[in-house]
Amino acid sequence: MITVSSPSQIPDQTGRTVVVTGANSGIGRAAAAALAAKGARVILAVRDEQKGRAAAAAMTGRVEVRPLDLASLASIRDFAAGTDGPVHVLINNAGTMTEALEHTTDGFELQFGINHLGHFALINLLLDRITSRVVTVSSTAHRSARIDFDDLQWERRPYKPFGAYGQSKLANLLFTAELQRRLTALGSRVTATSAHPGWASTGFRIASGNRLLDVLAAISTPVLAHGPDGGALPTLLAAVGDLPGGSFAGPSRFGGVRGPAVAVKASAEASNPESAERLWTVSEALTQTRFPLTSRARADGPATERSGA
Repeated sequence: MITVSSPSQIPDQTGRTVVVTGANSGIGRAAAAALAAKGARVILAVRDEQKGRAAAAAMTGRVEVRPLDLASLASIRDFAAGTDGPVHVLINNAGTMTEALEHTTDGFELQFGINHLGHFALINLLLDRITSRVVTVSSTAHRSARIDFDDLQWERRPYKPFGAYGQSKLANLLFTAELQRRLTALGSRVTATSAHPGWASTGFRIASGNRLLDVLAAISTPVLAHGPDGGALPTLLAAVGDLPGGSFAGPSRFGGVRGPAVAVKASAEASNPESAERLWTVSEALTQTRFPLTSRARADGPATERSGA
């Protein structure tokens, strides 16, 4: 079994470029710091550049900060246009959770818009420069979720914050499954993987819509959860571990709450091919982005990928 129990286990990343969204705090910051310390050139793609620069200043190695607002398709396009290849690994880490119905600049429900659609657009706009791996951070919240294709933006049903969050995290996994299917069909060496951090204390506040549950979570998180370094282990395994495309990494102990990172199983719905294909089609229409690769312009990664974690 392939496991990662410490950032020190990941192999040398010298010569590789890694983009990490939402890398100014929490799990993204911990993963970025670990990869930079191992020699990677790490680009912190962040909405708040001041916080990004403060995070970069605390890291060792080659770290850059670039603006990226996943709630704005214009910002995503600007980031992609300004990114020179190759990008060896893209880590879609940024995420949000809200207590009330909010919207992105383009009118999408905020959690679905940032957690899924923003990253979906980013990947389609960068994929022709990605040479190794696309990692998307999901959550165990996907297990109780469903995709309501008739009301993705919560326009007709009562808004449920945790339901919206779960939908966005299930979308992350369906997207990963469909991306891997498309890459495999082209014979590409690029792979798509995903991860969940377990129960991590990172400053990411739970907003379930139930005040009692939110208070209990706030009280128990500092006691039961692991910190950002522990929460980043599944992301690191998914990014540089010797895993097949489509793999899902998560903590190995206490039912996936914390512990060393290993390959885990997602829900059956998370790999439903009909749902995955339908979500991809809908997401293309909403973001006005398309899968950029063809059999004549494949994303061919290096013949030998650095792995071994």
